[in-house]
This record gives sequence, structure tokens and C-alpha cells, in this order.
Amino acid sequence: MTPPPPATGAKQRAAVVYNPTKVDLAELRDAVALAESEAGWAKSLWLETTEDDPGTGQARDAVKQGADVVIAAGGDGTVRAAAEGLHESGVPLALLPAGTGNLLARNMDLTLGDMPDSVRTAFTGHDRRIDLGIVEIERADGTRETKAFVVMAGIGLDAKMAANTNPELKKKVGWLAYVQPIMVALRDKERVRVRFRVDEGPERTMNVHTVMVGNCGSLPGNVLLLPEAAIDDGVFDIVALRPQGFFGWVQIWTKIFWENGVLRRNSVGRRLAGLTRDVRALRYIKAAKITARLDRAEDFELDGDDFGEAIAFRAHVDPDGLLVRIPADREIEGDAPEDGARD
Repeated sequence: MTPPPPATGAKQRAAVVYNPTKVDLAELRDAVALAESEAGWAKSLWLETTEDDPGTGQARDAVKQGADVVIAAGGDGTVRAAAEGLHESGVPLALLPAGTGNLLARNMDLTLGDMPDSVRTAFTGHDRRIDLGIVEIERADGTRETKAFVVMAGIGLDAKMAANTNPELKKKVGWLAYVQPIMVALRDKERVRVRFRVDEGPERTMNVHTVMVGNCGSLPGNVLLLPEAAIDDGVFDIVALRPQGFFGWVQIWTKIFWENGVLRRNSVGRRLAGLTRDVRALRYIKAAKITARLDRAEDFELDGDDFGEAIAFRAHVDPDGLLVRIPADREIEGDAPEDGARD
């Protein structure tokens, strides 16, 4: 659905979808008021998220009210939910990172920790098309729900972290709150048997500890989990972790932190990385869609948030399914900016 163009002479208007627990509302209102005035825009709409609706309904409401851009002010959950609400709308999403992870902003190399700059980008930037992940989650009781994600989805390590992290502790100490859940997840020697199919290929089976379906490659702490992932290439980068005991985890962390995190950061390192051997404990797959069924229900996560347990899931890429506003003076490799674009 493409929103109707504004009436002749009408001012453009932004909508702010904000999580009141993540932002300094007074500071945010002042920054938006200044930016909208300088840009000559109308007064912005203000839509507060709730526990029952973290931003999807608010973003859809903003589209119905004719918003020209939707500003997601909150953490990764707010961004994911707003992106879901903007899917197929033609209205761009502007990011005002205010959480612990800020995963999409990090992967797009956008400004972190500078509210006035992020707000100005919403009113003066141009739009970049990125892929959007769409996943249908099946529960053990057979019920299903469809969600969008912008960064990663999956079972295993990341999902157990999301399910077992204390939200109050996370507010106080940030990513240090994940240390204990990570240790619990790493001690979990149980592996799940997965029957899966990628694209139109044959059904396969593997025993795994973790499966992550990635639209982006980087995690907080500069961890490059999926070194070949691109946010606009029309495919997922999928990784399966299959460690056999302590040595298997050593292989995985060496591959991720040394090869992906150090060697691949420059041209010489990338050539050296090309000479290293793959490890059995870590398997990478590229595909535009994946269907997977587990032999038991497992914790499931989307963009770092817990989404309960899943017995099966089906994910596919919607190429160029989301517009994201980026600074007017920045071009991201492989992308041609579209000034003020709306479909």
C-alpha cells in the first residue's frame, strides 16, 4: 500500500513512535520541535508504545494519518515493531537508537548516542531500501503468528539469552546483563534435531545447538557473526552452531572473534581469512527462504527479543521491503540514495 501524496501546499509531517521507558521524553520533544521547525514541517504526531503493542499498531496508525516519515524512538523491539507496521507502506523509518543493542543502527553505521543528529536525519535525510525478514512462527499447540524482523531470528544461544536476561538488570548494566544467560546457554549440551529446507532444495536434517537467520551480520561488541551478510542482497545468511563439547566452542569463538572480527576488517586480513579452513562446528548457508521443524519446542527470538517457544518456523526475505532514512550526506556502498523518496 502506498499512502496518497500530501495535498498541494500541505506541509510534510513526521510521526514519533516512542517507548516511554527508553527515552527522555522532554529532551526528545525539544529536539523534534527544533528539527521540524527548521525543516518547515508540520507539528509531529506522537504515538506511545505499550506493553501489548510495542510499535506495530502505532506505525500503521501513523501511515493512516498521512505521516511522511516514522521515527522509532526506543530499543530494538520498538524498531522491529515499527518496521513491521511500515511493511509495504512506502513510508520510511527513521531510527532514534535508545536501547542497549541498537542492532539495525549499528549494522547501517548510523549515529548512536546523539539524539539531535538522529532527529535531524529524520527530517533532512534520504531513504535507503533494505530487505525485511518475514517469519511465520508455529507453536507446539499448532497456533501460528507472522512477524517481521530487521536483524536476526532464530533458536539456541541468542534465543536463550533473550529469554533468560533480566530486563531490570539490562536497564542498569546494559550488555553485562547477558553474561549469566550466555554462560547458562553454553553449559546447555542438549542439541535439537532440525528438519529444514532452504529455497527449493531437498529436506535435510541436522543436530544443532543454535540456528540464526540473519538479515544483518553484526552483533553488539563489534562481533561479526555473519561476515558476508548484506542488508540489501535479497538473501538471508544463516548460521548453524554444532559444537561437540568444549573444543567445538573454541573453534566457533576463534572463527567468530578472530577470523570474522579481526581478519575480515581489512583487505590483507580477508585474504588470510580465505586460506583458513571451515570448521564442522559452524555451518553457513545463504538462502532467500528457510523452513525448519524442530523435534521439540525451543526458545525463539527476533532481533534480540524473546518471542516464546517455537516448534517450527518459516522465514523469507522481502527484498527492499523497508525504507530507512539515512543522513543526507551519506551514501552506503551498493546503494543509490533516493531523495525524499516514497513509492
